[in-house]
Amino acid sequence: MKELIVKLLEATIDQLKQQELLPSDLNARIMVDKTKDKSHGDLATNLALVNSKPAGHKPRDLAQLIVDNLPNSNLVEKTEIAGPGFINFYLNSQWLASQVEQMAQSKTLGIVQDQHQNVVVDYSAPNVAKEMHVGHIRSTIIGDAIVRVLAALGNHVIRANHIGDWGTQFGMLIANLEDLAKEQGIDPTHISLADLESFYRQAKQRYDSDEQFALRARNYVVRLQGGDEYCHTMWRKLVDITLNHNQQTYDRMGVSLTKQDVMGESLYNDMLAGIVDDLLKRGIAVEDEGATVVFLKEFKNKDGQPMGVIIRKKDGGYLYTTTDIACAKYRYETLKADRVMYFIDSRQHQHLLQAWTIVRKAGYVPESVSLEHHAFGMMLGKDGKPFKTRTGGTVKLRDLLDEAENRAREMIKERSSNLSLEEQEQVARTIAMAAVKYADLSKSRTTDYVFDWDNMLAFNGNTAPYLQYAYARICAIFRKAGVTLQEHQASLELNQEQEEALAQQLIAFNDVVHQVAAKGMPHLLCNYLYDLSGLFMSFYEACPILSADDSVKASRLQLAALTAKVLKQGLALLGINTLERM
Repeated sequence: MKELIVKLLEATIDQLKQQELLPSDLNARIMVDKTKDKSHGDLATNLALVNSKPAGHKPRDLAQLIVDNLPNSNLVEKTEIAGPGFINFYLNSQWLASQVEQMAQSKTLGIVQDQHQNVVVDYSAPNVAKEMHVGHIRSTIIGDAIVRVLAALGNHVIRANHIGDWGTQFGMLIANLEDLAKEQGIDPTHISLADLESFYRQAKQRYDSDEQFALRARNYVVRLQGGDEYCHTMWRKLVDITLNHNQQTYDRMGVSLTKQDVMGESLYNDMLAGIVDDLLKRGIAVEDEGATVVFLKEFKNKDGQPMGVIIRKKDGGYLYTTTDIACAKYRYETLKADRVMYFIDSRQHQHLLQAWTIVRKAGYVPESVSLEHHAFGMMLGKDGKPFKTRTGGTVKLRDLLDEAENRAREMIKERSSNLSLEEQEQVARTIAMAAVKYADLSKSRTTDYVFDWDNMLAFNGNTAPYLQYAYARICAIFRKAGVTLQEHQASLELNQEQEEALAQQLIAFNDVVHQVAAKGMPHLLCNYLYDLSGLFMSFYEACPILSADDSVKASRLQLAALTAKVLKQGLALLGINTLERM
């Protein structure tokens, strides 16, 4: 609705310019907001106030000029000028009802699928040879929500799970596993991830303390990078153990990543030498004290000089920057990306910008292709420090999900005595995964957030259980009415203030989904769904449904049905399941 009013105002300003009633060079700033008091209409703008001086009119005179020249529209019932020059808009209830009816009949619930880009979304990126921990949760959950939103708008989305599956650590692991296989008869194909982690710690300790072991490990790295069959076979086993574990976690959480989405550092290994040689040949990179370096004037070192970014070390090894240059090049040239979104820790921002600066200088990715870092803050404990175990260790994601299910299970036992044990278990699992994900998604990704079990599992406030309960409550209404939520269709009658408020919120769904895709901000959708649930509860309390006359009952059931569908679809876009009974 806001966007439609903005378009009306833009058309008005253009018309007034053509009539020479406003300066032709006026760059009008147009902002439209919901009114806090319904007696002042539904929407309002301060357009006349902020543009009066450059327009050469007093604010109220400019407001009157705008109102007098607004194009005719079924959208607006009437306008009023208030105070020093605010313009208030009262929406036409018949127009509003028609929009809701169209939305109810739409297979996409009014979501306009007007985007047709190839979008690569880089997210999750867990470590190889280690269990996923809470440090991976934000990238995984936020990235997966954005993937779903982008796809809902018609984009072709490519999920990219950029795992660190190449480097020194594999030489250490191969050497250590080889020794253990000889000494203890361990078969690497039957190693659990928990065992692999202990092997990793042991290998690292040996690498740091045993020079002969370290030498052998480095040799294995060289052999692996050179395509040695034995090392490649051992490397593949180590990676597969990790991927299998990760997939179990993704499936448990309802994350849409699969093994086919893995695009590890190894994918770009064959590109690195050619890229460095190309950058050298073209003078973008230079040799400096044996290393290959790109000096970037866009970044300054502590002496104020252009910062040197190493892309090949003295020993011939490559760095993360080199891989990320190749990665961006591959995503444009091979994946044909129009837009690339990286959901990576905020601490990686400068690193990414440096890699992308080199990519742009080399012309590997044109300016028309958007490279975006959607950074996020940290998950904190109640003490305001990074979330840790009681002993100060890293919290494994598996343990976090186990605790979520245990807490949800106890909560459901206390609340849902009418459910069978099997139903309680299903509800507990669904609520647990939803609560963990929504606790993250409902916070702006740019800020740190405090992880609080009590808040995230509460049935009040902006939580997953609250929204899931709102959906289940509407389903219960339809069971009592003896009609199906999915098939109910009726003409709308918007006679009460609460009906209109709910209808206005419903038709804003498309705009919110587009904002989430543009900004990479899932919390905007969370806030919308929370507000929608609150408006439905106000509507439900003020406007009886089942006891109303037939036409009114049918109309209100239509509003209830569409609310339920939008809640279900909105939560699905966040990767969260709903429940018909709780």
